[in-house]
Amino acid sequence: MSRKRVILILLLLVVFLPVWMWLAWCLTPRRKMVVAIVDKTVLTPQAQEHISLDWILKHEKFTKNKKDLYRPDHDYFGFFPGLNDQFKLKGLERFSSEQLKNLSNDADLVYFTDTYGIYKNEWYKKAADTGRSGLLYGGMTQEDIGLLENMKAAHKLMIAEFNSIGSPTPAPIRNQFENLFGLHWTGWTACYFSSLDTAINKELPHWLVNNYKLQHGGQWPFHQDGVAFVNNNEQVVILEASTHLADPVPYIESTETGQRLLDLPKEMKYPFWFDVIDPAATQNEMAANNEIAADFVIRTNPAGAAELNKNHIPARFPAVLFHHGKDYHFYYFSGDFCDNPISLGTSCFKGISLFKWLFYDNSDPNQRVGFFWSFYRPMMNKIFDDYYRSLPKK
Repeated sequence: MSRKRVILILLLLVVFLPVWMWLAWCLTPRRKMVVAIVDKTVLTPQAQEHISLDWILKHEKFTKNKKDLYRPDHDYFGFFPGLNDQFKLKGLERFSSEQLKNLSNDADLVYFTDTYGIYKNEWYKKAADTGRSGLLYGGMTQEDIGLLENMKAAHKLMIAEFNSIGSPTPAPIRNQFENLFGLHWTGWTACYFSSLDTAINKELPHWLVNNYKLQHGGQWPFHQDGVAFVNNNEQVVILEASTHLADPVPYIESTETGQRLLDLPKEMKYPFWFDVIDPAATQNEMAANNEIAADFVIRTNPAGAAELNKNHIPARFPAVLFHHGKDYHFYYFSGDFCDNPISLGTSCFKGISLFKWLFYDNSDPNQRVGFFWSFYRPMMNKIFDDYYRSLPKK
């Protein structure tokens, strides 16, 4: 074959391949699976905090009824942003007990993507200040717990992730959730920052820096990347690269069970927010039946290990906790897994995952898009496909 013919064929592939992929997606059969999405942290109509979930629902052609695909700006319960500082609250708080029961009958599964909520300075100043102010809306409520109890009694699938039971969820509500599913939040949350230098990283939360200074004589001696831990009493612990960490980016290491059942990679860097879960702290029947599919691992040096031990923070703790059974199906993701900066437009192309390498730089430690393609998407595909096959066909 001549060189010109080869070049012509390659050009035709480049031009027409996206069209063929789009047509293949259009011809993919739709599958009805009713998903109740709860997101109380939606600052813009793009719904960044649950966009990854909607990407998967759209790409896999899961529908909310016989024909309609899910819309990120419409199909959820929570905070709905409007124009000129206007907003609407459409959470489960407005539901009666009977309405919650009806919702649990109608929905096939519920996914709590974020209940952190919206703070006044975030909404009215549009993130001009990274401090924390009065809560406008957020936190898990008794109605949220009511829906989960109904879904559990109906033997259905429930998924929750960071930040569902952390601040500003009240302690009594958190305790109900923990007892319902057999897990315990230690009170610590953490995040990796590509730079801890306040002169370079303008996205470092002001409250984080200020609280550390209050606890350490006004000092903030950090300039490299690292992990910041904060607990529900506002105590701050910083682990910095080289000083405390053998590898500054937290890892998720999957168990053999997680790799086999959920298509998880053996290990994956995770450069965003997560909470520290202790599965052994809750001694009840639910806790005994939970399994760990993956762990967060903080790769410390001796100085970092000593700092964690001093503050009673484990270096390894669950990232993906799950329960499979005839009684109910449950997953808890300890990271902010659903919040990834991806484009919903790419969901309309069949086989797009074959070209995932085009969308991110794997050498970038702060690359959340890579986490979506290599960890979150294959895991959620497996969960949804397996669960959909188990649903009674109507």
